[in-house]
Amino acid sequence: MLSASARAEIAAHLSKYPTKRSAIIPALHIAQREIGWLPDEAMVDVAGLLDLQPTEVRAVAGFYSLYFKEKVGRHVIHFCNDLPCALRGADELMQKVCQSLGIEAHGTTADGEFTLEPAMCLAACDKAPMMQVDLDYFENLTEEKVDEILRAIRSGDIVLDKASVVRSAL
Repeated sequence: MLSASARAEIAAHLSKYPTKRSAIIPALHIAQREIGWLPDEAMVDVAGLLDLQPTEVRAVAGFYSLYFKEKVGRHVIHFCNDLPCALRGADELMQKVCQSLGIEAHGTTADGEFTLEPAMCLAACDKAPMMQVDLDYFENLTEEKVDEILRAIRSGDIVLDKASVVRSAL
């Protein structure tokens, strides 16, 4: 299932770790980046590359919410609903996002562009309310900012870098 380039990238990571097992997380990240989610065949491939049992790889993938075990949209929005964000209107804002996208929480838009997932905590309490789209953070959100961010992602005005960590420019 994994391409030769993904296999080569995973192999390159192996030299950074004392054991192959230590490379599970970057290997799963590479597999997910290539496929968009982690079907069982991809986890079996990762297990084979790391000389592990597939159940060991599935256990790691199952533990972390950033690994998707089902097909998701092209962009995944994790909307923080923990207490600091909730106190600053996150629940109402997430309902606005649901209405705007025409989906419920845990849903994917009809065009496959966005999947919306509530998140317990994204560790940016001082910038609440906030959401993470792919790996980019968008903070101090308002309804207007969320609309602008989603519009800009759809139009390509914001190009999300799958390797970046924080974006708070909007």
